[in-house]
Amino acid sequence: MTTSTTEIPGYLTGTWTIDPVHSNVSFVVRHLGVTRLRGRFTDVSGEIVTAENITDSSVTATMRAASIDTTNQQRDDHVRGADFLDVENHPTLSFRSTGIRVDGEDYLIDGELTVRGVTKPVTLTAELGGFGPGLTEGSKVIGVAARTEIKRSDFGVGAGIPSAVVSDKVIIELDIEAGLRD
Repeated sequence: MTTSTTEIPGYLTGTWTIDPVHSNVSFVVRHLGVTRLRGRFTDVSGEIVTAENITDSSVTATMRAASIDTTNQQRDDHVRGADFLDVENHPTLSFRSTGIRVDGEDYLIDGELTVRGVTKPVTLTAELGGFGPGLTEGSKVIGVAARTEIKRSDFGVGAGIPSAVVSDKVIIELDIEAGLRD
């Protein structure tokens, strides 16, 4: 099944720049198997390219690893270090889509996620929030929410940290707003 762009209210083709102020790239892990710890990356950039057929569209994103924020400076410093993200040697995390598929009212965005220099395939389940006017006259915005799960061990993150301390499963959640380029 292919979704016609005429079925998406206000659909616009073009290149959209991710707005880091109005976007959120976050993650959730379990700590000691009992609590959920959340964090986010505050320095995010990238673009969404919407094509005539939505399945021909694409997404790229880069997160500066040192911008991690878990609301605890000591934990952030540890996660930035060699045990986890190793930001000195791997300053960015990145995502590049390789395809988009329709899944009912949602979309599956297949792509490649790179963390700590390791690239693995992932699939994001995405919901198109829609297209609308921006804050300045004539500007346009797009909203997309997406989610996926990865194993940190697949990327060499926290290799010496037992999953009983920090879960191997990491839930990644994205709420992205992007502005149409002129």
